[in-house]
Amino acid sequence: MNILAHAYLSNRNDDWLIGNFIGDFIKGDPASPRHGLRPAEVEGVRIHRTIDAFTDSHPAVAVVRDLLRPRCHKYAGVAVDVFFDHMLATQFSALTGEPLSPFTTYFYTTLRRHGDRLPPSARRMFDAMVRYDWVASYQTTTGIDQALNGIARRTPYVSGLDTAVDDLIRFYEPIRAQFNRFWPELVAHVAAFRA
Repeated sequence: MNILAHAYLSNRNDDWLIGNFIGDFIKGDPASPRHGLRPAEVEGVRIHRTIDAFTDSHPAVAVVRDLLRPRCHKYAGVAVDVFFDHMLATQFSALTGEPLSPFTTYFYTTLRRHGDRLPPSARRMFDAMVRYDWVASYQTTTGIDQALNGIARRTPYVSGLDTAVDDLIRFYEPIRAQFNRFWPELVAHVAAFRA
């Protein structure tokens, strides 16, 4: 769910971006011939998985997950991912050295150009992302509320995600502090993994 973070950490490598974007849609060994991925796309899937593993085990993420657990229960991690993308979107220039809008244009344009490389379910998600400009919407609490409500409609159980934006507003500063602790460590971890 942390789409913006995955995209940015693909380091403007088109094949890594594709692999990173489809990471949740690829099951098992990404190098298996059944997936039909190029070697650099396989690497992108592996980058996606290392981002997820690092995120899931990070103490700052655990702190925020604990704040959100009373409302979101087992979906607290999903809310953390979306909230952290909000924090990245609102501080994108300061954290990355480039404005969000040109990066978003690169992200959307690259995936549109290589749409044939996306599994059908990833393609449908991408089409919705562009139609509703998810990345730009992540800059506002209204956009985050819409994203969480969209996810809540697809969960098989009551998730609390439909009202989770209330926790973002209530705990905004502690969440931002934990994100700012987490982000540079994630960037360093992914750089080491790519090396």
